[in-house]
Amino acid sequence: MILVLVEKDLHGAAVEVSLEALTFARSLADAGGGVPVDAVVVGEVPARLREQLAAYGAREVHRLAGDAFDSFAGAAWAAGIETVLATTRSVVVMAAGTPRGGEVLAHLSARADVPMAANAVSFDGLSPFVVHRQVVGGQALEAMQVSGRPTVFTVAGHAVEARPAAAPATAAVVEHVPDVAAADLVARVMSTEEPEPDRSGSLKTARVVVGAGRGAGGEDGFDGLLELADLLGAPLGVSRVVTSLGWRPHHEQVGQTGSRISPDLYIPCGISGAIQHWAGCSSAKVILAINTDADAPMVTKATHAVIGDLHEVVPAINAEIRRRRSG
Repeated sequence: MILVLVEKDLHGAAVEVSLEALTFARSLADAGGGVPVDAVVVGEVPARLREQLAAYGAREVHRLAGDAFDSFAGAAWAAGIETVLATTRSVVVMAAGTPRGGEVLAHLSARADVPMAANAVSFDGLSPFVVHRQVVGGQALEAMQVSGRPTVFTVAGHAVEARPAAAPATAAVVEHVPDVAAADLVARVMSTEEPEPDRSGSLKTARVVVGAGRGAGGEDGFDGLLELADLLGAPLGVSRVVTSLGWRPHHEQVGQTGSRISPDLYIPCGISGAIQHWAGCSSAKVILAINTDADAPMVTKATHAVIGDLHEVVPAINAEIRRRRSG
């Protein structure tokens, strides 16, 4: 059996990347002769979530309940999954390659003394089981043979398109109340503060992201970029230097020490494309770079590029979008 950790959004629905992980799991299950795919969820399983998981082929939904799961604790979630494994004897445990997914499965692999593969994009063969995964900030793919039972790995965001199953499953809810040791709760979320309301939604799940770097010129240089983000219904992501200078808040940072994004379209404006930033955006399907430097790393790696001052190019794009929408 294949067990998939499913993360929920603030409304209790499965996040898009978890649905992608379920899609990946079904392809793996088909290759293995049709083994069942189950989901594991922490906390409540609202009707909407159960319907989603049924549509994506989950035979059972293993709900982790109890006070230990009132807030996020990576080790506690891993302990809960261990309890599910003891009753289901799953041979594969996987999750979306989110910060939480990666942390929980890293704890699980350490507890089970098995290797973990991070950011898989495809698999090749079951015996031995080989995954192709993103490495070096997404600049290269590595073929990795994953041994041990259970087999543990995460799936890179947008490596596959989320697709419902040809026929829905039952998604019967099975409740587990695991015993969690105090040591597994030492590192846990104590409180959560929502960021300032933004126009964006989550950088990690957005299909379009507008980026801004030092080329914005200063704290007052983001008006055109914010307007473009509004027009596209996109979040604004910024480079590390922008947050270091205090021009924009840290939760907007994209990069090795910020959010890793995988949008269909990324529009970095005035961003040179240092390796730390590239590590956070290299999974974008299409990159349209706007920069004055034709030799900037971001420009040379981009799908398309406009060489020019973002303070001239972006307002022109905004005006054209408004013109087309008004016509």
